[in-house]
Amino acid sequence: MRRRELLVGAGALSLVASRGTPARAAAPEIVVGVLYAMSGPSAQVGVDARHAIETAVDLVNNDHDLDLPGAKGSGLAGMSGAKIRLVFADHQADPQKGRAEAERLITQDKVAALVGCYQSAVSATVSATAERYGVPFVCADSSSPSLHRKGLKYFFRPAAHDEMFSTAMFDFLDSLRKQGQKIDSVALFFEDTIYGVDSSTVQRKLAAERGYKLVADVKYKSNSPSLTAEVQQLKSANADVLLPTSYTTDAILLTKTMAELGYKPKSIIAQAAGFSEKVTYDAVGDKLQGVISRGSFSLDLAAKRPMVATVNGMYKARSGRDLNDNSSRQFMAMIVLADALDRAGATDGQKIRAALAATDIPGTRTVMPWTKVAFGPDGQNVHADPVLLQWIGDRFVTIFPESAAAATAKWPMNA
Repeated sequence: MRRRELLVGAGALSLVASRGTPARAAAPEIVVGVLYAMSGPSAQVGVDARHAIETAVDLVNNDHDLDLPGAKGSGLAGMSGAKIRLVFADHQADPQKGRAEAERLITQDKVAALVGCYQSAVSATVSATAERYGVPFVCADSSSPSLHRKGLKYFFRPAAHDEMFSTAMFDFLDSLRKQGQKIDSVALFFEDTIYGVDSSTVQRKLAAERGYKLVADVKYKSNSPSLTAEVQQLKSANADVLLPTSYTTDAILLTKTMAELGYKPKSIIAQAAGFSEKVTYDAVGDKLQGVISRGSFSLDLAAKRPMVATVNGMYKARSGRDLNDNSSRQFMAMIVLADALDRAGATDGQKIRAALAATDIPGTRTVMPWTKVAFGPDGQNVHADPVLLQWIGDRFVTIFPESAAAATAKWPMNA
């Protein structure tokens, strides 16, 4: 049998001819590059991201009776039923490795778009590389506010950034004050990357504006072998609220070190990341009862929107765990990109970019508590309403805002 292959855009349309049999065209493949740390301390996040994004692609490539963009029908209708094929790259949480992997995906794998990257420092280099090649980059879960302020035309972030998340935290503190809670001081604890520094800048500003005394401002080296000195500073300050910004390894080490030094913060409101990961609670969950984390997602929403439970079930079948703050954003990033690919009707970067810029998805057609997905001129979705979640027993429950709350907050956590 003779075989010929014809490349179409970023995907391949295979024509197979045999003696006495007419040529038959297969649906083209649209190749999307996905960049996460698949090895090293953040490997579990990368594994979860893969499962989340594969779940989204399953919904698009196959027919599902769900009111999510692209779920009904097989493949991308606007591209003659084209199926999405994912190509994964391991950036190892290294910004320069991320840049190199993004360039390889673009130049060698001919991807139509990129999705990633969890670490904001990696998303910074990947977004710059994508911009240089005119390839859209959908920032799934990196939350540094500086990422959408670089004047990039091919950068799109469906989820909230840390200014939005931190504003929700201080709105929550203000609401507790109005209820009579005595909350006067906060302490910052943040890693020395773009993620930690940007987060602390926002929280420092909000504390000053809202009238909270900053009694500790502690920056530490990410993946540090010891946090003893830093925790001693926090213990001495004894703030009413500890605001940590840490990835998983550091979140676990911080929690263990606090226990070793006998430091029990009155309350903790975390910038998600390590404080939203199952591995953290598997390791030290008994020491984190009552901790609050900002978030984009909560399974509580399933009570109002049954498809959330369906999607979670599909994801859990792959991963063995529930969707969380990170994996839900990764799932939605792929859904948003697939919707844009469908409307673009082509793999040309400019057409996909234009389709992303024109995105208008009602919140009810997502698995998130968002008003909708619609991007501003800077590529940021300002309608991605955050929630606050509290770890009670063996799960997170939504406690803020009141419109989304499933329970009343336990305050202070160590009361």
